[in-house]
Amino acid sequence: MVAALLSEIELRKDYLGGDSIETIYFGGGTPSLLSISDIEAQIGKIFSSFKVDPDVEITIEANPDDIDGEKLKEWKKAGINRLSMGIQSFFEEDLKWMNRAHNARQAIQSLELTLKYFDNLCVDLIYGIPALTNENWKINVDKVISLHVPHLSCYALTIEPKTALHKMIKNHQVDDVNPDKQSEQFLLLMEWMEHGGYEHYEISNFAKPGYRSRHNSSYWNGKRYIGVGPSSHSFDGTSRQWNVSNNNIYIDSIKKSTIPCEKEILTPIQQLNEYVMTSLRTMEGLDLTYISEEALSRELRASSQKFIDRRLMVNERNHLKLTKQGKLLADGIAAELFFDR
Repeated sequence: MVAALLSEIELRKDYLGGDSIETIYFGGGTPSLLSISDIEAQIGKIFSSFKVDPDVEITIEANPDDIDGEKLKEWKKAGINRLSMGIQSFFEEDLKWMNRAHNARQAIQSLELTLKYFDNLCVDLIYGIPALTNENWKINVDKVISLHVPHLSCYALTIEPKTALHKMIKNHQVDDVNPDKQSEQFLLLMEWMEHGGYEHYEISNFAKPGYRSRHNSSYWNGKRYIGVGPSSHSFDGTSRQWNVSNNNIYIDSIKKSTIPCEKEILTPIQQLNEYVMTSLRTMEGLDLTYISEEALSRELRASSQKFIDRRLMVNERNHLKLTKQGKLLADGIAAELFFDR
């Protein structure tokens, strides 16, 4: 697999048309299980195949049970300067319910250890778990704030179809997700993070000033990017392509110097709708001056007025921004603002 990843990087070297690489992200699956030599090989191949910014942000996703002092030192030496840790909860009952490999003790220990090596750290937490009370949710969030973790990503629990958890809920073996409870915990989260001095710079993301994820921000700002490996997605400004998910098919194809992917050319309206969707998720909001065609600009202003009237959105200096209540309905609002032609 690693040999195939290195080959795909080489095959993709002209994809960005000379643009510099500003961020590198090891994510999807469990990249923290890779050996340090495999990580160094991939970083080296990227540097030899592309122009890379001197202050490139290099992130690796890791689970608490994969972290130890030696590994943290190796990652830092290899050039990784940002860590994203999937803690999800500091409570044992939540972790068992989600079938996580780590326990509550490992969550605390790995977080405290990581902060000794990395100041640029993101922690992932999940809310809306059936057994998670508002009191315990506050303890989870307060733990991150008290340790001065600079970045927090929070996601509502979702149940994927055909999973073991989905089957258990269907058979009434465990409680189902309560959307009202999820909304309440998200509203509480926004209040606590604001008081903690964090910017709510994107629907699911909070950061201390200067610690936004540059990698994720590039997606929301419509920048071009390359995804390498099975199931990865790439975007060159006008088209998207995604690799097959099957590992064996992927490796066999790469061996033949062919990238096994499907491709979609985006129309100007599709690109505009993507801008609507991503920009509304950010604290800067949707810049109405970005839409140069007068008829489309008028249409968007008209269709957004009902959300302004319902106090789900505001227009601040030609930027449409969601209110706290509006953020609960972000995807639905964006869908209603899409251009249909």
